[in-house]
Amino acid sequence: MPVSLNSDLGESFGIHSFGNDDALLPLVDAANVACGFHAGDPVGIHQTVTKAAAAGVAIGAHPGLPDAVGFGRREMKLFSDEVRALVLYQVAALKGYLDAEGVPLRHIKPHGSLYGMAARDEELMDAICDVAVQYGVPVYGMAGTAHERVAARRGVHFVAEFYVDLGYRYDGSLAIVRRPHATAPRLAADRARLALTDGLVETDSGRRIPVRFDSICVHSDTPNAVEVAAAVRQVIQSS
Repeated sequence: MPVSLNSDLGESFGIHSFGNDDALLPLVDAANVACGFHAGDPVGIHQTVTKAAAAGVAIGAHPGLPDAVGFGRREMKLFSDEVRALVLYQVAALKGYLDAEGVPLRHIKPHGSLYGMAARDEELMDAICDVAVQYGVPVYGMAGTAHERVAARRGVHFVAEFYVDLGYRYDGSLAIVRRPHATAPRLAADRARLALTDGLVETDSGRRIPVRFDSICVHSDTPNAVEVAAAVRQVIQSS
């Protein structure tokens, strides 16, 4: 199957509100919808669901840590049962809106620091997989991490991601920042092309390492997210 393009939508909050969602919908294949903890509100979630459904975009849950001020990008010390409960709470909320519109839940993708925490901690990823099993949906994550290992062990379909607007560390982990900077569309396109053509990503040390992925993510909370997504979409279509 061809590589897909996904983006995190419905994340309007303070400095992170750039109003990119409507322009991103024609460019992406999947939308990861914020469920109200790190961002989003009841009316906004419903609006995002209806717009994504009308655009024919696959809709997934994007549960985050309960920290709106930190936009879910500040780590917390949580037990696995706490992670299971907060993910289930958010996915169930989104599912209510999806049911109202008659569209299915397609996947679960943890947000921000929860994503990073689950990439390192198999117990936390097990808790997320509990919810994925309950709803019978895939999980998005990073290849070669606890995301993939636990999903494989639990029999949960796994969608590996690549990021064009975040840096990669020497060990292949993501440099998750609270306030991401704008990425030049040409740079994002070059990163996508290198990954698609050669299966490589350049790390912050300058070393290139292998990368496996099924989907490319473009964050919506940067001022030029639409331009980045358009550049990456063009690379995908030409590959």
